[in-house]
Amino acid sequence: MTSGSTPDSAAPAVAGMTGSYHETSPVTSLRPHFLCAWRSELAPDQAADVAVLPDGCADILWTGDRLSVVGPDVVAARPQLAPGARVLGLRFQPGAARGWLGVSLSELVGRRVELGALWGDGCAERVARRVRDAATPEAQMLALQQALADDAPRQEAPASRAAALFRWLAAAPQTGGPSLEDRLAMSERSVRRFSHEHFGYGPKMLERILRLQRFIGLLRGPADPPLAMLAALAGYADQAHLSREVRALCGMTPSALREQARG
Repeated sequence: MTSGSTPDSAAPAVAGMTGSYHETSPVTSLRPHFLCAWRSELAPDQAADVAVLPDGCADILWTGDRLSVVGPDVVAARPQLAPGARVLGLRFQPGAARGWLGVSLSELVGRRVELGALWGDGCAERVARRVRDAATPEAQMLALQQALADDAPRQEAPASRAAALFRWLAAAPQTGGPSLEDRLAMSERSVRRFSHEHFGYGPKMLERILRLQRFIGLLRGPADPPLAMLAALAGYADQAHLSREVRALCGMTPSALREQARG
């Protein structure tokens, strides 16, 4: 067994595939900056061993009565959650987090940081107070978005090159065509530095993570083709390549991941 892998029988529950999970569009003024608003809730009797798979994104979270930021992950995160835990989140658009958070995303890789450490305790507490005063989870989500919407006019638009980099790497692989450096009109070194700034790691790592997300998207489709076919569709060299990557990034086998994705 490779280091960090988990036997199928002991595979953790994958966030977004366990308990209750819902995504919605953010309020209109936040849509240029945030990809989605989401709510996740574990069942009261559910074991709290949860894996959050890497997706190349950063999120603002409301958990309990605190605001925090989770940076991009390289491997599956294993947050400590109690049975029945509820988490509200806003996921940044590709290229938006750097401006809102004020730090390079490379400083946040694999980390969860109190929002006050980035924005100052006073600013973060003003937002937290509005969320805390809301009576229901739905009202809390709206209060969080409204508090951030008040600040949205002062935020710069997300870096268009970062969004383009993410979009190109997230797309199904194609042969031929201009290189990533030509598309961005940047040198290889500049692309690598730019990717670290906005996504936490270089384009090769980001490409691996977005290929994993393509595979997960295929798992959620209506059909159930063999893993070898899914590997080819997602852009892996073969099924063995898929298995190595899923174990390395998720700590489980593709079969275990498929089982959870299909409910």
